[in-house]
Amino acid sequence: MTITVVCDVLGEENNGTIMASMNLIRYLSSKGHKVQVLCANKPSSTGGGLCNFFVVPNKSFGKQLDKIVEKVGVSLAKPDPEIVEKAVVGADIVHLMVPFALSNKALEVALKNNIPVTAGFHMQAENFTSYLKLNKSRLANHLVYQYIWNNTYKYVDGIHYPTRFIREIFERHIKKDTPGYVISNGVNSYVQKQEVEKPNEYKDKIVILSIGRLAREKSQDTLIKAMKYSKYSNQIQLIFAGQGLKENKYKKLAKKLPIAPIFQRFPREDIVKMLNYSDLYVHPAEIELEGIACLEAICCGKLTIVSDSRLSATREFAIDDKCIFKNRNPKDLARVIDYWIEHPEEKKEYEQKYLASSVVFSQDACMKQMEDMMFEVITLHKQKEK
Repeated sequence: MTITVVCDVLGEENNGTIMASMNLIRYLSSKGHKVQVLCANKPSSTGGGLCNFFVVPNKSFGKQLDKIVEKVGVSLAKPDPEIVEKAVVGADIVHLMVPFALSNKALEVALKNNIPVTAGFHMQAENFTSYLKLNKSRLANHLVYQYIWNNTYKYVDGIHYPTRFIREIFERHIKKDTPGYVISNGVNSYVQKQEVEKPNEYKDKIVILSIGRLAREKSQDTLIKAMKYSKYSNQIQLIFAGQGLKENKYKKLAKKLPIAPIFQRFPREDIVKMLNYSDLYVHPAEIELEGIACLEAICCGKLTIVSDSRLSATREFAIDDKCIFKNRNPKDLARVIDYWIEHPEEKKEYEQKYLASSVVFSQDACMKQMEDMMFEVITLHKQKEK
């Protein structure tokens, strides 16, 4: 079939949404489908040469806002009606990655031409409202969910939810059942447990890794503050793999730590090595729709510590309460970290449990479900026409 995948945000694979987009594009291409990608930034690593890219301009918000968007590590697409028309018309199905301007224009063209549409749900309301410091406002978050429902999701034939957690939140806010499919974005097969020697500079240190955009909702400050309470802070090397608006603030916050944390964006191959040689993985996010980085740590058999936030799906991945700390509570996080440092034999047992639990996140299996979803939606769409 001919599939048009619409990516308002694309480019270097430096966040979960872009990774999910490229994994889907590569998988569908590998299965012989004609994949057409409508985006602003054509990635350097494409779908094996089988994709057709329809590239629109980047959207500008003015110099100051553009700097902020760039700092986050993404760029947004500006719809070009002629390019959108070429990418959408003739497709068997259109898949929207996020409910932004380019996707909404593609949706408009698809509806006009009676083409079935599916849409991914890759954004919690709090991901947006946290930038406005309104993430604690139930009304603000409710309005975001109402807006994206009324402007995008109510018109599509199928919605891809990476977790049941986010489906339940969305349907609760809009007070409607949706044509939903709960399918994990999955983890690449190359992300797996390996024997990787810890670099010389870390051999005498306890390496704690945390991967993700440096942002308010990701709560990396909780991990930094936890070092104040840990008995082992003079041995702990924190590594924050990511970039974002909070980088300078977090560096300032960490200045008094016995060992300076590392803040850096790393290539994918380095991330996998780091996951394997680190001693603990901590995912402190308060707001997390799925948490691919957390899943990757689990697939590497890493003891993974998460928060109990009601707004984070990652709490569902924890083996049990010994791997969970109270949300935004540095003292409790230090307690959990110290426990696992002091119980190395039990830690080995839990690492095996995490590794065993990772089988359900096989990317090929998850992407096959995505393909099946598209076939089913096309069939149901045709039945509606009769």
